[in-house]
Amino acid sequence: MQSIFQLSLVVNDYDEAIQFYTQTLNFKLIEDTVLSETKRWVVVAPDGSTGCSLLLAKAANDEQKRCVGNQTGGRVFLFLHTDDLARDYNAMRAKGVIFVREPSTEAYGAVAVFKDLYGNLWDMIEPKKPG
Repeated sequence: MQSIFQLSLVVNDYDEAIQFYTQTLNFKLIEDTVLSETKRWVVVAPDGSTGCSLLLAKAANDEQKRCVGNQTGGRVFLFLHTDDLARDYNAMRAKGVIFVREPSTEAYGAVAVFKDLYGNLWDMIEPKKPG
């Protein structure tokens, strides 16, 4: 059996990324280990998640810096499941999160699209309930 357990997200700064993900999106800081003077191992995940987590990787050169906020060429990059889209949408808007697509109902459930602090696009999805 295999599974994806972690994705690397290139960021400009460890601390500002930690603040956004923990304070604005309410993720949990799983690990923050100093590896060298310029490198840390920083892992965040949604509160209560037992699946995939994000490794926040600080851009180390010009090529990586150019990719911050646009790792997928402007497409939605990450997908966040929620059990209550309206609750999380309202809480995130109150904290200044920019939504580029307001909540809508699709065949698979309710969805809204937001930007993280660097401009990466996320789908926030409340999956359709069976039945």
